[in-house]
Amino acid sequence: MRAVLRRLLALHPALPALALSFGGGLAGAALGLPAGLLIGGSIAVSAAALFGVRAEIPLRLRNAALVVIGMTLGTNVQQDSLALIAQWPLTLIGLGLAVAAMVTLSAVLLNRGLGLPAGTAALAAIPGHLSFVLALAEAGGANSSRIAVIQSIRILLLTILVPVVARLFAHFETRPPLSPPATLDMTTLLPLAAACALAGCLFERARIPAGFVLGAMAVAIAAKLAGLYSGVLPFWLTATGFVVMGGLIGSRFSGVTLAELRGAALGGVTVTAASVGVVSLTAGVLAPVTGIAFGQIWIGLAPGALEAMGALGLAMGFDTGFIAAHHTARFLLISLFAPVLVAAIRRNTARAGQPG
Repeated sequence: MRAVLRRLLALHPALPALALSFGGGLAGAALGLPAGLLIGGSIAVSAAALFGVRAEIPLRLRNAALVVIGMTLGTNVQQDSLALIAQWPLTLIGLGLAVAAMVTLSAVLLNRGLGLPAGTAALAAIPGHLSFVLALAEAGGANSSRIAVIQSIRILLLTILVPVVARLFAHFETRPPLSPPATLDMTTLLPLAAACALAGCLFERARIPAGFVLGAMAVAIAAKLAGLYSGVLPFWLTATGFVVMGGLIGSRFSGVTLAELRGAALGGVTVTAASVGVVSLTAGVLAPVTGIAFGQIWIGLAPGALEAMGALGLAMGFDTGFIAAHHTARFLLISLFAPVLVAAIRRNTARAGQPG
């Protein structure tokens, strides 16, 4: 196996990660996992990276895959989604309360239970927007490497746990289409892809979180609601996006030693467990009140990456518009309040004379 991976690495740096993601994805699909290509691929690449395999996804390939994921989510938005928006204020309020509870509970457990410094514990507890959180960690003097490993463990575990929790805690509710959706032909797909890619670049340039995903999704939804097309992406294109995403999630563990993993593993599991508990409780309260499926609310509130959670929601038949809207709201909450939290922690630790 190592000899094969070395040959692939010699051809192109991304090939080992893509080959492992594809193989793990096939195994996940064969086992019947929801979004098996994504879950199986991310597990395979994560495991290989921890044992020294160089897992790398080039920036351009990553960006292209994010555009494909955004297009996939946008083209699969259900036509009656807008009729349900009136129920979203309650779930958005629930999201805000859940984020506050997740950060507070996780930070207390990491600080008082595991002994992490207050600044590191608070930033490791923030649910998502990893690049932004790491930038704050560098500015605030917190342990950014420990935060990165804890957050990477959380993302991987949530990707695996989402379909399990959604099925265990509630009836598996989906809204299958009345007939199989048509596949877009190339005369429609190519101009749509160009417009989605352009929007993704503009969103990213404007520093909008998950800009490539949200930009592509916004164009795909707008064009669909305007009646410019109907149908979904070809399976091969969606599958390719999932395989690259599996490699991208797993590649977060490249360069992480087993010693570093052991040091941060308990923190990652703690943050994930706290998040799962808070999200499950919140979704359990909101589902009967709003009439929205438990699993859909759960995935919308779960602090995983938008592209991964959106892909899982899509595989489980939930409204991708709902999921994207709630993850975008979480990004905004983090962007607004995380700097305030860091400033408060720095003041407190400076008075106490403790490291961040």
